[in-house]
Amino acid sequence: MSYTVAVRALCEFTARSGDLDLRFTPAPSALEGMAGHGLVQSSRGEGYETEISLSGRYEDLQVRGRADGFDSQAGQLEEIKTYRGPFDGVRAHHRALHWAQARVYGHLLCQARGLARLRVALVYFNVGTEQETVLVETHEAGALKAFFEDLCARFLEWSRGEAAHRRARDAALAALRFPMARFRAGQRELAVAVYRSARAEAGGRCLMAQAPTGIGKTLGTVFPMLKASAGQGLDKLFFLTAKGTGHALALQALAVVENQLAAQSHPRVLRVLDVQARDKVCQHPDKACHGESCPLARGFYDRLPTARAQALALAQPWDATALQTVASRHQVCPYYLAQELVRWSDVVVADYHYYYDSSAMLYALTQAQQWKVGVLVDEAHNLLERGRRMYTAELSQLALTDARRTAKAIQADAVYMGPVSKALDKLQRAWNAFNAEQAGDYQAYDAVPAALLGAVQRAVGAIADAQADRPMLPGDPVLTFYLEAQQFMALAEQLDSHALFDVSLAPARVRPRKTPASTLCIRNVIPAPHLAARPAGAHATGLFSGTVSPPDFYRDILGLPQHTGWIEAAAPFQAEQLDVQIADHISTRWRDRERSLQPIVDMVARQYGRAPGNYLCFFSSFDYLQRVAECMRRAHPQLPVWLQTPSMDETDRADFLARFTEAGQGIGFAVLGGAFAEGVDLPGRCLIGAFVATLGLPQVNPVNEQMKRAMDAHFGADKGYDYTYLYPGLRKVVQAAGRVIRTEADQGVVFLIDDRYRRGKVQALLPHWWRVGGN
Repeated sequence: MSYTVAVRALCEFTARSGDLDLRFTPAPSALEGMAGHGLVQSSRGEGYETEISLSGRYEDLQVRGRADGFDSQAGQLEEIKTYRGPFDGVRAHHRALHWAQARVYGHLLCQARGLARLRVALVYFNVGTEQETVLVETHEAGALKAFFEDLCARFLEWSRGEAAHRRARDAALAALRFPMARFRAGQRELAVAVYRSARAEAGGRCLMAQAPTGIGKTLGTVFPMLKASAGQGLDKLFFLTAKGTGHALALQALAVVENQLAAQSHPRVLRVLDVQARDKVCQHPDKACHGESCPLARGFYDRLPTARAQALALAQPWDATALQTVASRHQVCPYYLAQELVRWSDVVVADYHYYYDSSAMLYALTQAQQWKVGVLVDEAHNLLERGRRMYTAELSQLALTDARRTAKAIQADAVYMGPVSKALDKLQRAWNAFNAEQAGDYQAYDAVPAALLGAVQRAVGAIADAQADRPMLPGDPVLTFYLEAQQFMALAEQLDSHALFDVSLAPARVRPRKTPASTLCIRNVIPAPHLAARPAGAHATGLFSGTVSPPDFYRDILGLPQHTGWIEAAAPFQAEQLDVQIADHISTRWRDRERSLQPIVDMVARQYGRAPGNYLCFFSSFDYLQRVAECMRRAHPQLPVWLQTPSMDETDRADFLARFTEAGQGIGFAVLGGAFAEGVDLPGRCLIGAFVATLGLPQVNPVNEQMKRAMDAHFGADKGYDYTYLYPGLRKVVQAAGRVIRTEADQGVVFLIDDRYRRGKVQALLPHWWRVGGN
């Protein structure tokens, strides 16, 4: 088997050394880098060669690339790198990588031209000052050849090991049998649909699956995707989740698959990596991510190979515990060890943002390495709001105030901050002038005014120049504002009908001065343009949830291909298990809230009297929840009641759920769409009923009305209301009601409280297996 690799990829894989160093340093843009290369090349004398195509072979490895320049008269090959700021800002581990690239190009050139000796130069070009720093080494051709062959030998060792692992893995997966005695109701049709989608020859296939709780949808999607991967040559499977509970379920399903593989005489052929959030695994949260601060960053790349080798020898998944054990033994950062292990993994379990964010690691690696991947998106209804947050940017004038104050304080002792202070002051004046023109507390605009955006850009430029001289530390208000302003600018440049530019002034009653502070926001409404490249970049994508209906809505809003498949798996439950009642004598509309309080508490009390046990009552807001709870305590003080509060931490949430036991009795009050409305499993008598006192519709306010107008403009006036209000609202209702019936043995009741639940358009969005009655 032969392999082909680019020079840069070869060196990045084999030649990194020294510290992990994530200190922020301003880097040239791609255009600035290209221009810098051009300036250096054009400054050389006659006969200087540029962009020289080179290639060479070591055993069955082909290496190729383009050298930046060669001066034949001086016998000097040049590798050109651009940077900003002081030369010391080019970190040692970056320089080591640059030297490796230059030496490899040097060998390839010696081999191609028959050179016995060569000067190898790193040319660092400062795009701000246009100054060059040239570092030169002189090498015999034999030394360059030995260096090249050492890197190639290490790369081939990995490649051949991976190829052997891949053959064993694919053989095991091809023979894999379903790991349970039988498929559950609806699980087989889900698995077949995922398998067929993954087996399609053309890439970019996409499937949406609405699969209710209880059918085993995690195993029902993981098993067929892995089964299909051998025949389709998939490199990796990414299982993406919105919450920690999804991580745990994915790892449980993968453990079941691994047990089945072991039972079929194929133990430990599947490498499963669980990527945890940095704040959950960081061992030194008080330190910065570089070798001068954190001991686990110091020498990270020097110790990485042995840490990686131990991880590869483990007979267990690479979960947080396993990685922490390996990282501790070798004194490396567990978070970045996990990222390094992505290349060796077969299955990666990670949060959505690792694939869908603008700087997503998994997507970037997939593109760079040309991996053929399968992607499974758990609880895919959450991708809408998560996608919106990924591509929304806010810029607060209060943050600008903090940055100005800090810049002025530093300016007294540091001249380089003078231009920053002036630029921030000018931005403040432009911002105040813009605020003065706004009549109300909230307003949306067609575009960011050129004068305001220009002032933001100039402030960002001034901070970047200052950063080049003196890199700022994390937590510095100037750096914080700079990073937020960069994101704002990036999204402002892409502003189109899929997003809003809106401005919120501090309300008049809390304004601290005549000219109020405001918040500028590029607010994503339709994430489709940003997300569409993700399914296109995968061989097959499966998005599944209990609530991804109607399919056209999610296809449109998430940027899925027009040919996206759709399946609604049959529920394993019977209508007799759930008594669904509509309380149509009560209106939960805003204008009727006060009148709804007493009827709601009386209805809850009657049901509790008829069938004591555990219930959940869901409300549209904490205010509504609190008002009903107070009414309940006055009218029925004997009923045990506990409330969700806005300030709950993980311990508080665990305590709230701990009261739902098989022998327990009482009523929990919670907010629709909150922590207890989805992802909570309370089977049997832990929960026997739920009351949903709302349709879950987002509040009618200026922001949502602007979002509706954007939906109208993008999809048509007949869809704007449904896409903004109805579909997101009813999705939350179905998720909340879904807490009641979790197994085929459960029995329970759900009260839908509002007369609008009688409308046909609303009932069409409820699960088909429900039998809706009256009250």
